[in-house]
Amino acid sequence: MSVRRSAFATIPVALLVLAACGSGSRSGSSGSSTTPLTAEQVTATLIEKIPSVKLIKSYTSADDPNHQLGRPNGYTSKTAFSDSRIPADELEFEAEDSISRGGSVEVFPDEAGANARKEYIQAIGKGLPSAVEYDYVQGGSLIRVAQELTPEQAAEYETVTKTLGS
Repeated sequence: MSVRRSAFATIPVALLVLAACGSGSRSGSSGSSTTPLTAEQVTATLIEKIPSVKLIKSYTSADDPNHQLGRPNGYTSKTAFSDSRIPADELEFEAEDSISRGGSVEVFPDEAGANARKEYIQAIGKGLPSAVEYDYVQGGSLIRVAQELTPEQAAEYETVTKTLGS
């Protein structure tokens, strides 16, 4: 009986040790698995890696044009950015925070939310050519890039997107 009790007494200790080891390696392997980046942090990374990018706006739930910020199945943060490689004459009638001026970052609680939004936007683009854009997902981050950029220019965003959280 004493052997049985001592065996059961060591199980909780062993579980605690395993849990401690597991949590340390998980958070160390992917900086974004425990604390997702915000749209502002993603945009700062874009600015650092692509010199033509400039932050235009960080949205709040009160001024989000899509009314998704902080709402069920919506994103947790959103920014708009410009890219100076897009000719000004192509933007004459565009709002200051229009995707056509550069793009937008939308951050969701998880990758499934970001992918669902990407698929929704891509479906609209199939029926409405003026709504086509480049979309890149990494974790919960969706980087939406203006179609006015060339495929080579947009590929720079894809490259930066792949580095998020690492």
